[in-house]
Amino acid sequence: MKVLVFAPHNDDEVLGVGGTIAKYSELGYEIYVCEVTSGDNPERVKQIQEEALKAHKILGVKETIFLGLPVVKLRHTPTVDINSKTLEVVEKIKPNLVFVPHKGDMHQDHAEVTTSAMVALRPFNNPQLKAIYAYETLSETEWNTPTIDNAFIPSVWSDITDTIDLKLQAMDCFITQVKEFPHPRSLEAIEALSKLRGSTVCVKNAESFMLMRSNI
Repeated sequence: MKVLVFAPHNDDEVLGVGGTIAKYSELGYEIYVCEVTSGDNPERVKQIQEEALKAHKILGVKETIFLGLPVVKLRHTPTVDINSKTLEVVEKIKPNLVFVPHKGDMHQDHAEVTTSAMVALRPFNNPQLKAIYAYETLSETEWNTPTIDNAFIPSVWSDITDTIDLKLQAMDCFITQVKEFPHPRSLEAIEALSKLRGSTVCVKNAESFMLMRSNI
């Protein structure tokens, strides 16, 4: 089973899918993470990518792909450039399960990544694809303008009780990104959300997703 996670920015994949990545890795699934954007400062880019690789090693990621598209500028990047790179990743991996950011997140990069991913994941090109899920990203999903179109409405839960510690360890690798509580990108807030999502389905810790497509 091959799992592909699209992350607009470094650490989005840990915030949204970290516990599930570790869980699936322990089950023997092949995990691939595609980091879509990078900044303009070469030294900072190198540091953040090193943080991501350390985090991914903890979670059991098989391969990390850095596309290097311009951060905060995806909406001004030619669609053909984004789609061609996204399609290349999908065609290379041929994933069975895919996780994408929630299109209603505040950061426009998230919506652009999801739109491009959905183009690359068209059913007629991906007969092996079983499901696509949208994940929530703390400080993006809950901070956008509260409208029906932007709402994140969970429909799938993943029990990460046994891997929440790995998720927190992975997030702690992002020293450039982790904040002090009560910031949502703090370890305390991440664990609190996992408890809230877990309580919905009567487990200690969970991640929740919106089902976008399922072929059963």
